Amino acid sequence: MTTARTWLLADSPNSKLQANLGNGYRMMGALMRNPLAVVGMVILSMLLLAAIFAPWIAPHTPFGQNLGARLLPPSAAHWMGTDELGRDIFSRVIYGARITLMIVTLVAVISAPLGLLIGAIAGYFGGWTDKILMGVTDVFLSMPKLILALAFVAALGPGIENAIIAIAITSWPAYARIARAETLTFRNSEFISATRLLGASHSRVIVRHVLPLCTSSMIVRVTLDMAGIILTAAGLGFLGLGAQPPLPEWGAMISRGRTFILDQWWVATMPGLAIILVSLGFCFLGDGLRDVLDPKQGGKS
Repeated sequence: MTTARTWLLADSPNSKLQANLGNGYRMMGALMRNPLAVVGMVILSMLLLAAIFAPWIAPHTPFGQNLGARLLPPSAAHWMGTDELGRDIFSRVIYGARITLMIVTLVAVISAPLGLLIGAIAGYFGGWTDKILMGVTDVFLSMPKLILALAFVAALGPGIENAIIAIAITSWPAYARIARAETLTFRNSEFISATRLLGASHSRVIVRHVLPLCTSSMIVRVTLDMAGIILTAAGLGFLGLGAQPPLPEWGAMISRGRTFILDQWWVATMPGLAIILVSLGFCFLGDGLRDVLDPKQGGKS
């Protein structure tokens, strides 16, 4: 173990693999020294495990109805109670973790690379390219994200796929702004000029040298934005524009439970607590990643 640690923390790594593994080991060590980051990782690990092992964790089917057991309070048989159709809320919350994880993953996969590429191109070329791309970006940023997502879902139609597309369309501008700001700091650097003198094309410079330098800031922003993505998806589900019944999406579950909020509080409260817990997990982890990947910024917060 000591030999492996010494190899990972070597001041003069012998290969790129050793250097990358060493950086990863140092980052993980720094994260583990941050209590909130550890809490965030535990929460998100629970989300991932719930999504993967939902059929084995959930004691009941999330779709099975039993009108004879409707609106039962939390008990040993139903840990989070039952809803108006007699469905076990705990099982539906567990299966809802799959939907939440799918939404945040697909939105991040679509919006983050798109924003990163647009911002890098705008910052690298400057001039009219920068003005046009940032003009479009500013148009999207000038409108509230949820309102814009509502407009896109209304045009595309209700459904979880359209909700993901709508949220992704409204999320990329923030990443574009960050990538552009990062690119402006080094686009005139000597290593960029040297790469161009060696005959590298603009596309090669952007892909091989500019985008990797913007990745760390992008990872932090994506992690911090996950909470907002979850809330936006829950908002669309609450309004009936996201995941459609009988899918156990947390926002839709809250919408169904608001009718019984005064007497059967658990119907809406349990999925609401799941949203809060997972959102806090992403915020805690994102804050820890910011401290590790950008210590100066983390020190100011």
